[in-house]
Amino acid sequence: MRYFNYIDGQWKEPTSGEYRENLSPHDGDNLGEFPSSAAVDLNDAVEAAKRSFPAWRKLSFQQRASYLQKTADLLKKNMQEIGQDLIKEEGKPLAEGMGEVNRAISILEYYAAEARQPFGEVIPSVNADTFLYTTRAPLGPVGLITPWNFPIAIPVWKLAPALIYGNTVVIKPADLTPKSVYHVMKAFDEAGLPAGVVNCVFGKGSVIGEGMVENPDIKAISFTGSNQVGIQIQNKATANGKKVQLEMGGKNPLIVLSDADVDKAVEIAVGGAFKSTGQKCTATSRIIVEEGIYEAFRDRLVLRTKELKVGDPLNADTFVGPAVSKAQWAGVMEMIKTGKEEATLLCGGEIPLEEELVNGFYVKPTVFENVSPDARIAREEIFGPVTALFKVKNYEEGVRMANDTEYGLSAAICTNDLTLAQRFIDDIEVGLIHVNSETAGSEPQVPFGGCKSSSTGSREQGKTAIEFYTQVKTVYMDRM
Repeated sequence: MRYFNYIDGQWKEPTSGEYRENLSPHDGDNLGEFPSSAAVDLNDAVEAAKRSFPAWRKLSFQQRASYLQKTADLLKKNMQEIGQDLIKEEGKPLAEGMGEVNRAISILEYYAAEARQPFGEVIPSVNADTFLYTTRAPLGPVGLITPWNFPIAIPVWKLAPALIYGNTVVIKPADLTPKSVYHVMKAFDEAGLPAGVVNCVFGKGSVIGEGMVENPDIKAISFTGSNQVGIQIQNKATANGKKVQLEMGGKNPLIVLSDADVDKAVEIAVGGAFKSTGQKCTATSRIIVEEGIYEAFRDRLVLRTKELKVGDPLNADTFVGPAVSKAQWAGVMEMIKTGKEEATLLCGGEIPLEEELVNGFYVKPTVFENVSPDARIAREEIFGPVTALFKVKNYEEGVRMANDTEYGLSAAICTNDLTLAQRFIDDIEVGLIHVNSETAGSEPQVPFGGCKSSSTGSREQGKTAIEFYTQVKTVYMDRM
């Protein structure tokens, strides 16, 4: 089946006439053909967003919110179909795939509710006759470039705030997971969203993404993806006077102190490292364990990792699904090969031999130890089911090691010591902090983002999203 771009309220074939197969990472099954669009398709989408902006921004917050709520209701109605398609095209296990659709619904409902929240503030003036206050204005058409690892949640957490605050949108979904965003576009269409308010153009980043960055009618770019691409976008977009928001990589540490419950800490480590096949920017890449419990923790972690079910993501008992693509799988296997040369392999690192998995991009969850802090697997983001163990003498050494990275997205600590937990919050150089929970996991009502090379620009999600998608106006109103 062929799917089309969504431009100006219509489903349109790409002018190139070219399409790309959307293949399942589990068995190579063809899930549909999606456009390989050209620059002219993007320009049509931008023009539609530009035309629709004046009328959309003039709607009340409650009117805009009604479309978000209707879209959420339609996603909820079709959740089983959408979740199954997400799982088939991304490889995320059943519970996580369905959970992600639920998360997208929650995000839309959250921003629909923002229509009834305060907007701007009144500030006392030095002049008794002056009414001094701030308000906010939308930017105009904004460009969204979204990744494959959260193919419905991340597009929605960009779309929902952009729309509720009065912007119009052109979105370029990831090539590897287009069908999830197709379902979102279909829901907006069925919700009756005015033509041109949301436009979706499928295609290569080198054509559609770059075109967004260069188009003068796109006023801002929000991007989630690799550091290499993100920095290129930032340099070009800022040179063209656009606002830029980047969410990029992570090399996230979990510190386990000697007073922690070992069994609970192991479950936290396993979840953070191996859920979603480790394909999260917030995944646990480094596990830093205090020496007093290192051996007990290591042995329990290896045993638990070997128990994890690798298999078809549609099976309820699967814990680790396939990598999203052959290229992604090959990159993970290359890093595992490097790890075997740099460190000691404790478990995993192999291709499963089950007959039903031979056509998929599978690898067994992998744990290394005796890893040098300068090793590639200690410093580079792997984006797969691979984690590394480190032994440290105490809390101080653990935090120094945790902070010794170019990234600063997420970090966690396992401890029953409240004082050290509070110190950790102050000492760790990240944007997302977890105490006695996984490094991965974020709720839609709070800000999401990191520091260092992990993020630039204002935070995503929660009330903070307003900072990126609007500009402040300060008003002095005096009596005549």
